[in-house]
Amino acid sequence: MQLLQFILGLAALIFIHELGHFLAARLLNVDVEEFGIGFPPRAVKLFEFKGTLYSLNWIPLGGFVRLKGENDPNVPGGFASANPWTRLTILFAGPTMNIILGLVLFFSFFYMTGDKAANTVFIREIAEGSPAQEAGLQKGDYFVTVNGQPIDYYSTLKEIVDEHLGEPVELIMRRGDETFPIVLVPRKEPPQGQGAMGVVLDSDTERIGLFTAMQRGMGAVSGYVQTLAYAPVGMLQGRVDPGEFRLVGYRGMYQIYQRFEAVYFFAIVSISLGIMNLLPIPALDGGRILLTLPEIIIRRRIPTQYENVIHLIGFAALLVLLIYINIQDFINPIELP
Repeated sequence: MQLLQFILGLAALIFIHELGHFLAARLLNVDVEEFGIGFPPRAVKLFEFKGTLYSLNWIPLGGFVRLKGENDPNVPGGFASANPWTRLTILFAGPTMNIILGLVLFFSFFYMTGDKAANTVFIREIAEGSPAQEAGLQKGDYFVTVNGQPIDYYSTLKEIVDEHLGEPVELIMRRGDETFPIVLVPRKEPPQGQGAMGVVLDSDTERIGLFTAMQRGMGAVSGYVQTLAYAPVGMLQGRVDPGEFRLVGYRGMYQIYQRFEAVYFFAIVSISLGIMNLLPIPALDGGRILLTLPEIIIRRRIPTQYENVIHLIGFAALLVLLIYINIQDFINPIELP
């Protein structure tokens, strides 16, 4: 059932993306020849409505939209013959739907699960032989202060620990009704999949209102986008381990899915799908957007034959990359903390 939910969830995200393109095209009077549920080969023709064939296909991963005259500007009423603003709107619609869905999922997640309560950071798991275990810490112990500074959220604890790697830190912990001091030395180079102290942290949760849930959701999206934007810079500066931001295929995604709340996981994937599709890479929406901009800026269109070749090369490169990433998931599996 978990694998089935994973497959259906990914299919829904792709379907929503294509639905965005479809709705924008219909609203802007660009003819849609086929709206397919799943990927070809076609299993059955469902029905035809207003010139669009609705089909069911054998590969149950999302769907596709086949626009009339998608690559031929000589076809009247088609995509390529539409004005550049119409084409840009249709191209932006798919990623926008994914980003909106991601926001809605984040809102739902925080509203259903509540938010992390302040001053309730505790140990959920301890690694064998870690500094935390050697210092005598146990599951369920709460952090009160570190080096005299009160601990309200994970970020506070992580920031203090990261500033004192390899140095003794003084902890005040709470176990039940008792508080006690402990000194431990966070590791500079912890084993793969472990942190400096060798603990997995958690916090108590508290119910929040809809407005607060929306604020938390917006904050989660903003933080995630900033993390994605910082990752390449951080890797170039040597501050970020490239392994932390490696691309993963379906197997890697399923491994992560098994460790996450489903709603949170699909919110992250939906936002990622929207952002990745906006990257200026040929064959993706972002690549098509980039090649449409000269028509607006300098009033000249890139010749269709050149544009088609660029997208064909980009699609082939993406296909090779996708195969490589999925092979890596098996020969070099990801290691989750």
